[in-house]
Amino acid sequence: MEKDRIPVSIYAEMTPNPAVMKFVSNKRMIDLEHVEYHNIEEARNSPLAKKLFHFPFVKEVFISSNFVAVNKYNVVEWETVTSEIRELVLEFLQSGQPVIEKTVSIDVKEVLDKAKKIESPKKMSEIEERIVDILEEYVKPAVQQDGGNISFVSYKNKIVNVQLQGACSGCPSSTLTLQSGIKSILQRMLPTLIEDVIPV
Repeated sequence: MEKDRIPVSIYAEMTPNPAVMKFVSNKRMIDLEHVEYHNIEEARNSPLAKKLFHFPFVKEVFISSNFVAVNKYNVVEWETVTSEIRELVLEFLQSGQPVIEKTVSIDVKEVLDKAKKIESPKKMSEIEERIVDILEEYVKPAVQQDGGNISFVSYKNKIVNVQLQGACSGCPSSTLTLQSGIKSILQRMLPTLIEDVIPV
C-alpha cells in the first residue's frame, strides 16, 4: 500500500538575482530560520538539498521556513529546468521526508548558536541593538520575500557590516539595494550614526 501523500503545492518565483529561482511551498519546510548549503558535502544533513545538488547546474541551496532558493551556474536557462526542480521539491515534500534530518538538525542548531556567539562574543551596544531591530523589522522581510536573508555582523566607526545570504548573495542588484535601500533606511532612522553599509 502506498503511503498517503501530504497535500503540498509548490510554485516557482523569480528573484532579483537572475541566477536564483525561489520555490515556494504552502507547507513549512524547516523549524530553523534558514540554512544555506554551498555544496553537497555541506548538505549531508538535508536529503532535499542533496537531491538538488545532483543536478549538475545547482551551485547553492538556501532553505527557509517555506521556500527553497536554488542558485544555478550559468550553464542552463531557468525555462529548461524550473519544472524539473519544482517537481522534485513537490514530490520530496509530499513524501513526508524531513527536509533536515532531526538528529542532525539539532547539531545544525547548536552550530548556528555557536556561530552567533562567535560573531558577537560581547554584548551589543544600544546602537547595535537598534540597527538589528531596524534590519529585522524593515529590511529582512523584503529581503526574504526575494529569496534571501540579511544578518547583522558588526558596527564600528559608523560602518554597518552585514551578511547577505540566499538569492542576495552575489545578486547584481545587491549593491544598489544596500546603498539605496538599507543604507538610506538606517541613515534616516539613525541620523548621524551611519556612514555606510558593507556586505562581508
